[in-house]
Amino acid sequence: MKKTIVDYKLTGKRVIIRSDLNVPIENDVITNDNRIKESIETIKFAMDAGAKVIIMSHLGRVKTEEDKSKNNLEIVCSKLVEILKREVKFIPYTRGIEVETAIANMKNGEAIMLQNTRYEDIDGKKESSNDESLGKYWASLGDIFINDAFGTCHRAHASNVGIATYLPSGVGFLVNKEIKFLYDSISNPKRPFVIILGGAKVSDKLGVIKNIVTIADYILIGGGMCFTFLKALGYNVGSSLVDEESIEFCKNIYEENKDKIILPVDVVTGTSFIPNTTSRLTSISDISQNEIGMDIGIQTLNNFRKNLLDANTIIWNGPLGVFEIDKFSTGTRKICEILGGVKGKTIIGGGDTASAVIKFGYKDKVDYISTGGGASLELLEGKELPGIAIINDK
Repeated sequence: MKKTIVDYKLTGKRVIIRSDLNVPIENDVITNDNRIKESIETIKFAMDAGAKVIIMSHLGRVKTEEDKSKNNLEIVCSKLVEILKREVKFIPYTRGIEVETAIANMKNGEAIMLQNTRYEDIDGKKESSNDESLGKYWASLGDIFINDAFGTCHRAHASNVGIATYLPSGVGFLVNKEIKFLYDSISNPKRPFVIILGGAKVSDKLGVIKNIVTIADYILIGGGMCFTFLKALGYNVGSSLVDEESIEFCKNIYEENKDKIILPVDVVTGTSFIPNTTSRLTSISDISQNEIGMDIGIQTLNNFRKNLLDANTIIWNGPLGVFEIDKFSTGTRKICEILGGVKGKTIIGGGDTASAVIKFGYKDKVDYISTGGGASLELLEGKELPGIAIINDK
């Protein structure tokens, strides 16, 4: 069991909190502030305890100097202040005398936020490659390190593994909650245990399928990835997305686990990825050559519902259709509706699935929405997450 923020005396200590404030921004407006809200509890706890709080986060990908302006964390700091209702001073640097002076002048209970950690990727990807000197430098700024950024726990970066290598460390409330819901649900699920897998490519979830098929009672497959399975079984899937390199894998894993893997029996098709494309509901055996599978059908939903209503643990990763287009959103929206009314524990695996659940108004009707799509996928694969593994044990 890993140490958490409550295992340390924080008063007067310089506490570095690695948050996940990587939020979507369009035209200088944050379009989804969920990750900021989820980070508040840990930051507030440290401030209330009298710590000198140093907040770090990445934002987007920074490969060129031009990327810096659109991935400047200052706008995120302003939103954090608005939600937290406390002052957080923004320091527009990742290192140097300005950072060191600001920290030296901090009083107990105050907080600052440093600039985007990925600004350090401009010169040799120092952040993303877990540069030893950068991790050691950032660690020198603090006394205790708290990792509360689950969304980056599957990566060994200087701002998580690097810092934790040199400081006493623990996880924040958000990461601790992720561990509780995801680790516990996968390692010791209350059965029946049902996994819903969607999204585009099978190749993105090969490891997940290999691992989870040995654990789950049922795997319900929709989204673009189902068409690779259907083609592997001999169906004509028209112009639907197919992961050609995964066909043999799909055929073999299905043949070995027919009793567990539930595939669509009908789909809603379109002819292009535009809102006004022609659409129709059809059996999987009657897809025309020019049609693209865009959503699961009514009978498939009914089949999925039977498995979900009896389940005691449900994890969902990947939308079941092109939910961004209204006429192809029914499958994803109806699964949200079903999960909102089941008796079992419901966990949403981050990314686009989380966006869909929030969009359709079911955020408060599921038990947990993970903040880390990639990290939750690697947990489902059975992998150890380096950002958690490095944290001190109790």
